[in-house]
Amino acid sequence: MKRALFLGPLLIVLAACNSQTAADDPTVITPDNNQSTSAAPPAADVPAAPEPSADGPCPYLDKTFVEDTNGQHVGNVKISADQPPACFFYRPDGGVQLTVRVYTGDAATAKALVDQAAPIDTSNPAQLAGGWAGGAQPTDQGAVYAVAKEKDAVVVTTNQEQTIKAKVVAQEAISKLGL
Repeated sequence: MKRALFLGPLLIVLAACNSQTAADDPTVITPDNNQSTSAAPPAADVPAAPEPSADGPCPYLDKTFVEDTNGQHVGNVKISADQPPACFFYRPDGGVQLTVRVYTGDAATAKALVDQAAPIDTSNPAQLAGGWAGGAQPTDQGAVYAVAKEKDAVVVTTNQEQTIKAKVVAQEAISKLGL
């Protein structure tokens, strides 16, 4: 019992000495609880969507391959000014049936491009041999299949609801481009 009586007043004195706040003593450093302790890398800027600028052919996808894979006749093919170009395949009535966008550059941008096309939160995981990963999902206009590997990304959109068609086109584009 004597120890408790002796330690009680000592603890009160120590508590009083430690009641000084960091604001009272400029030498005391306290962490700011409102800030994250790890700095997140800045979000990568995704380049604007490519626009068709010239008549095709697509340098990495054959018109007949696209017809057979997507299940529709191709009326016209256009390409963008990008390198490698995006390819736009049109139905005979003029509507776009399939587009292929290829990005080569920065790894963070490639990943951001894929996440924009097939968001992680809403899409099904998509993987291809060789380390390609991304997402696939139906859209209001059909389906999208988007994958990235290191600094490269391939995004295929189709007017068909089946993502498997877009996947086969992505595989062919990757193979033909040697990515």
